[in-house]
Amino acid sequence: MVIKPLNVLALYCLPSFESIECACIKTDGIDIFEVITTREYPLPPFLRVKLDLIDGKKITNPDDKVLIDMVEDDTTNTIIDILQNTISTLSEKPDLIGLEGPTIFHDAAQKYTYQLGKGQKIFEALHIPVMSHFHNADILNGGLGHPLLATYYHALASSMPKPALFIDIGFVTTFFSIGTLGEMRSFDATVGLKMLGDFMKKHAGVATDYAGKCTACGRADSKIVQNLMRHPFFDLLPPKHMPHDLFKDKQEHLEGLSVEDGAATIVLFMVESITKAVNTLLPLPFAQIVICGEGTKNPTLVRLLKQALKQHAATAEVCDYPQKNDAAGIAFLAARCYYHLPITFPETTGVVAPMTGGKLYHEV
Repeated sequence: MVIKPLNVLALYCLPSFESIECACIKTDGIDIFEVITTREYPLPPFLRVKLDLIDGKKITNPDDKVLIDMVEDDTTNTIIDILQNTISTLSEKPDLIGLEGPTIFHDAAQKYTYQLGKGQKIFEALHIPVMSHFHNADILNGGLGHPLLATYYHALASSMPKPALFIDIGFVTTFFSIGTLGEMRSFDATVGLKMLGDFMKKHAGVATDYAGKCTACGRADSKIVQNLMRHPFFDLLPPKHMPHDLFKDKQEHLEGLSVEDGAATIVLFMVESITKAVNTLLPLPFAQIVICGEGTKNPTLVRLLKQALKQHAATAEVCDYPQKNDAAGIAFLAARCYYHLPITFPETTGVVAPMTGGKLYHEV
C-alpha cells in the first residue's frame, strides 16, 4: 500500500457528553500537513439525558442491550447530521472519517470498552470509509487503552526543541513526552476539569469556573490539598490511566468551603500534582513544555502552573499549536490505522508490543 496524504474528518465526543468536536486535517499518519477546519457542536439535551442513562452499562448484559441499542441509534443519527454539516463547509470531500463516539464503558482490567456510533450506518449515509474502535486491540493485548494520542503529539513536536512535554488539561490531565531521539511516553498524571466542573455544578449551578474567575478570588486550603496528594494513584509508575471518577469520594473534603475557596483548592491540587508528576516521573529537564487543552481557558491555573514548574512552559496558543487536540488526534489515528501503522506502545499504554488498531467500515 502506498502511503499518501488523506483528508481525514474526525469526530470526538467529550467525556462530559456536552458536545462533539470535529476536525479535518490532511495527514498520512506520519506528518500533519494542514489543519483544514475545527468545529464544536453541542449535543442535544435529549441525547445527553439518554447518554447519562446508559453510562456505565455494558452491551453484553441482556438487560442493558436493548436500551443501549436505542440510544446508539439516536447517537449515530446525530453524528451523521454533524458530519454532514461539517462536510458541507469543506471544499473537498474527505477521504476518511475517524470516529470516537461517546464512551459509555471502559475498563482495561475487564478487557472491555465501548464507544457509541455505528460505523457501517455512517458509511452508508455518507459513502466515506469510517475508522473507529481505536481502543479495542490495545486492551485485548494488555494495554490500558488510553491515552491514545502519543503519535499525534509526536507529529506536532516534529520541529520543536526536545525533549518536549505536552500537558493536556482536559477531563483528566494527561502527559505526552517526546524524547531527544523521538521516544514517546504518555500517561494520566492527575485530575482535570471534571473535578472542578463537578464542584461548580453542585455549588454554583454552572458547568465550570469560566475564565477562572472563582479561582482567582478564592483562597486555597493547603491542608485539603496535602490530604488529596496522599492518594495512592500518585505513587503508581506510568503508563497509567485515571478513571474519571477516581477522586469522586474525596470531594467531600471540599464541603464547607465557599465556591471561590473550593475552586482555588481544586486548582492548587491540580498544580501541585502536575508538578509532582513532572519532577518525579519525568525528572529530566525539558527544552519545551506546552500546556494545552480546555484548562488553558483558566488563566489562574495556567499562571500558577507555569510558576510551579520552574521550567520554560507556555500555552499552546503562544507556541502556535492547537489548543484542542482530541478531534485532530483522532483524525491522525484514523490515518495511521488505515495504513496499518502502530498507534500504541508499551511506553504509552502498557500494551505488550507496538499495536495498530481501529475497525474500518466501508463497502461490503
